[in-house]
Amino acid sequence: MPELAKGGNTAVGSGPVVAELHTVGGTVDLSALLVTADGKVRSDDDLVFYNQPSAEAGAVRHLAADAEGPERVEMDPAALPADVDRVVLVGSCDPDDASRTFREVKEVLVRAAQLGTEPVHFRPPALTDGERAVLLMELYRRGETWKLRAIGQGYADGLAGLATDFGIEVAQEEPEAPEDHPVRQPEVPVRQPEEVRAVPAELPMSLRKPPLGKISLDKGGQVSMSLDKADRELVVTATLEWDGGSDERRRRGADLDLYALFVPASKAIRGDQAPGTLVTPKKKGSRPAPDADTAKKGKGADVVYYKRLGSLQNRPFIHLDGDARVPGRETLRIVRPDQQGYVLLCAYSAVSNGFGSFRSFGAKVVVTDGRGSTVTVPLFENTKTRYWVAIALVDFTDSDGAAIHHVEAYSGRMTERRPVLHTDGTVEMNAGPVEFKRR
Repeated sequence: MPELAKGGNTAVGSGPVVAELHTVGGTVDLSALLVTADGKVRSDDDLVFYNQPSAEAGAVRHLAADAEGPERVEMDPAALPADVDRVVLVGSCDPDDASRTFREVKEVLVRAAQLGTEPVHFRPPALTDGERAVLLMELYRRGETWKLRAIGQGYADGLAGLATDFGIEVAQEEPEAPEDHPVRQPEVPVRQPEEVRAVPAELPMSLRKPPLGKISLDKGGQVSMSLDKADRELVVTATLEWDGGSDERRRRGADLDLYALFVPASKAIRGDQAPGTLVTPKKKGSRPAPDADTAKKGKGADVVYYKRLGSLQNRPFIHLDGDARVPGRETLRIVRPDQQGYVLLCAYSAVSNGFGSFRSFGAKVVVTDGRGSTVTVPLFENTKTRYWVAIALVDFTDSDGAAIHHVEAYSGRMTERRPVLHTDGTVEMNAGPVEFKRR
């Protein structure tokens, strides 16, 4: 497949072009600018990104990462108006966190594909001087022909500075004014003028990411929840919900327990495999043994559950509200996201012999930030005689805030060994301690 060097170009047809963004080691947002021949946008409507996902009646569209693929921009050259000279693709770090730069991103790859042709790849050079945005690639006109050009130019001022250079007015966050005590002024009667109809001024473009709303993850899916990790008022709530399933299921009993296995930020690392990946025991010498405590019966290290409820005032800044022994819910609260690394949400079935599947009990996990983002992690598999399911991983090392991964991994038949969460966020089943629940 063709791979462009910086400054290289190649001709493409007039059909739609899909550009995908692939990264390793950090989250990067993809956006696009519709630019005229003078190097400027025509208006703020020419920025296509997560807050404004379409321009020119869909001629350029932003698509978030989903089951179909990574974050991408679809461009239809034939549908672009004559005054649009080029579409510039931009990669940028989280605009809400000025500490994030491309130095943390190990690899950036843009893959541009057109139906019936071989994809074009471009890897920008390493950006190590504090750049927070980069011009990746552009689709541009040359007479009647359209071409792709690799750019690779970094910007220290992030998406806001880059967009401003192209003529977009970006809203700036204003510092909070100190509170003043109001001074009571004497009331003076004022004659009201005749009604004047105000013309609303056009507001600057906001780059702040909107809340997710309500999302249900597909099997194996993931989504990033934008969080301000310095926010001491923020509470992330994770709830294990189950209705017991059928009347027969409820009569037999439906006692599920929520476990939160966690790695604090001080111990969390980034490994070769993505967080949430299911790993199996490797041959001797290929992986360090789990923490010593996890090998001792009932001594699972770094876990919050019905016998160890945790704390919100002190470490681990995670707290379980208690043990529900009938169908309903168990709720976990997580604060101080800056202190969190990985949190694995698991369910244990205290029903005899792990009777019935977790799905048959209606079990699911719901994660919310209380700020407009709610992510439901359902179960899809019908399993029998399984005591454990690892349902979801919440990755607080994600640059956007918290990435929620659908895991749904089950323990082996008739084994009560707890899952193990490794320091790199990978998950190993049937490797932890055994602890029987006494009624």
